[in-house]
Amino acid sequence: MFNLIRRDIILQKRQLFIFIPFILFFIFMDAHPALTFLIASIFIPFNTYAYDEKTETNILLNSLPYTRTEIIASRYLGAIVYMVLAIGVTSLALFAFNKTFTMNDIAIGSSLFLLFASITFPLFYILKPGYITMVVIISFLVLASVGPAIVLFLADRLTAITDFIVNLSVPTLYTGATIAIIIVYVISWGITTAIYQRKAF
Repeated sequence: MFNLIRRDIILQKRQLFIFIPFILFFIFMDAHPALTFLIASIFIPFNTYAYDEKTETNILLNSLPYTRTEIIASRYLGAIVYMVLAIGVTSLALFAFNKTFTMNDIAIGSSLFLLFASITFPLFYILKPGYITMVVIISFLVLASVGPAIVLFLADRLTAITDFIVNLSVPTLYTGATIAIIIVYVISWGITTAIYQRKAF
């Protein structure tokens, strides 16, 4: 399964030369550090899916001595590995250009990535090839643009929930959010595995 994760890095080696300028663009534009961490984390996993969509790699993968469960596991575990690497590179870039960021920015960026991945990864095995990448890009842009407004709207309307969250201590809030995101990620993993097991290539 480790070889499947390494395969994605090898296939993306040319794209990695775009990765640094891509991240530097957001840094120079003074984007919020959490957004920069989110964009950096998304880059490799979704590039891999876009590449596989074009070349129909799943036919090849299913001819190799790996089970379908292992193939999906490599996707989800690989996404976490790439996220950690992306956060490390982005942190160095921010530090090199004297841009301030906090652990909160890293936590928010990585949490949003895991949540976005949980929602979109199953789509790559539900939607028809040729449409998936566009759907994911549009979904991301829509969520990035209207997401904060929706959160503020719900916060104003659901005051009881807002008050409950505000009264929580910071460690409790972070712990609860982390557990919730991990649960969503694991559920998404299970759903994607079940879909992939039944999919014909």
